[in-house]
Amino acid sequence: MDLFSYSTRRVRREGGRLVRSGRRHRRTDVMLRKMFKRQRTGSVVCASCGSLVGVNDEQCYTCGRRNPGLWGFGPILRRLGSDFGFTALVVYGCSALYVVSLLLTLSDGQSIMGGGLFSILRPGQLASLRLGMSGAVPVAAGMWWTVLSAGWLHGSALHILFNMMVMRQIGPAAADIYGGARMVIIYTLASVCGFVLSSLAGRVMPPLPIIGGAGFTLGASGAIFGLVGALLYYSRRTGSSLMTSQLSGYVLSMAVFGVLMPGIDNYAHAGGFAGGYLAGMWLDPLKRERVEHIAGAMACLLATALAILVSFVWVTHYVVR
Repeated sequence: MDLFSYSTRRVRREGGRLVRSGRRHRRTDVMLRKMFKRQRTGSVVCASCGSLVGVNDEQCYTCGRRNPGLWGFGPILRRLGSDFGFTALVVYGCSALYVVSLLLTLSDGQSIMGGGLFSILRPGQLASLRLGMSGAVPVAAGMWWTVLSAGWLHGSALHILFNMMVMRQIGPAAADIYGGARMVIIYTLASVCGFVLSSLAGRVMPPLPIIGGAGFTLGASGAIFGLVGALLYYSRRTGSSLMTSQLSGYVLSMAVFGVLMPGIDNYAHAGGFAGGYLAGMWLDPLKRERVEHIAGAMACLLATALAILVSFVWVTHYVVR
């Protein structure tokens, strides 16, 4: 039985006041359908230059972008914002996975209350492994895909709170300069570079204080450093001394913070920053965003989701059992 039809019949039986409520629900349903409906005819705004183009035009006559109407999905993407909703996706996605990791920890019979301020609401190691925690140990055990998933996981309440606050500050700036699709690619590549470097260092380097590689590591900070690296490349490319100074000061302060605070994966930060800088150079913020960038962003998100799913199945099958 159709839920909307059932709801409408129900409110009609319960009096006129609720009939009006049913009509409001119907109007809301129609509004949502219009909002997320693919546009098949008419004109839209080119996603690159803002010129008016036909929704089915193969090329924008102003900037030359292929498929400027994004196959009719352009209006939907613009409603999500300049970053295609990626900043919100990171914040809510990381928060949801963090809650799941706490629930998994409790289901394993472990405590989530650590011994200090920086360990409050701390997921267990097994729960984090299930969701895709990376590091020298998991990668050496064959879980190489965790370099994709670990950037969406966090180890404590303060850890995720701090990273998401920074993401809310850095994300919109990166989206304005690179575009939403290229921002997704930079975030993903920077995260991968950070965890690859950290895992390699943890495997081949001696356990040095402060800078030693990690046996187990997770967190979005490497990817966020990557966004900072991409912005720094843009500032140097455009000759913006003020922006370069501000970003350099931010990187310096974060580096000092990483040295002074225990448990910080500085290799992941360094690898993420380098990966983001190189990705920003490769994607060239002074050129217009192209359709293939959107395809690449979708591939990055799909690969990340698959990495989390494979980690859960792998650890559940080979470790828990």
